Amino acid sequence: MELLMSLVIGIMFAVSIYLMLARSMLRVVLGTVLISHAANLMLINAGLLKRGAPPFVTGDKNLAVVDPIPQALILTAIVIAFGVTAFLLVMAYRGYQELGSDDLSELRGVEDEH
Repeated sequence: MELLMSLVIGIMFAVSIYLMLARSMLRVVLGTVLISHAANLMLINAGLLKRGAPPFVTGDKNLAVVDPIPQALILTAIVIAFGVTAFLLVMAYRGYQELGSDDLSELRGVEDEH
């Protein structure tokens, strides 16, 4: 299961980097969202995908428990990714309102030589 998840995470990172290198602002925002999801999946995978008891101290010492640290890191990463995504969407929308285009080369003032 961990090998399959590692393959999916690698594909998600590759697709997100491809989207972030595009010229459209919307694709850059989607790439940012996808890379944050891939990072969250990587943290889940690092926490050893297993089922067990909740991460509370019990009387039974031989009981398999789930590590709570990756869960806490993922929760924090979700909140940060939501804030960054909201900021990027507002910035992309405002740039489209002002300039009438979402092409990043037009936002830099670079003209095509076609």
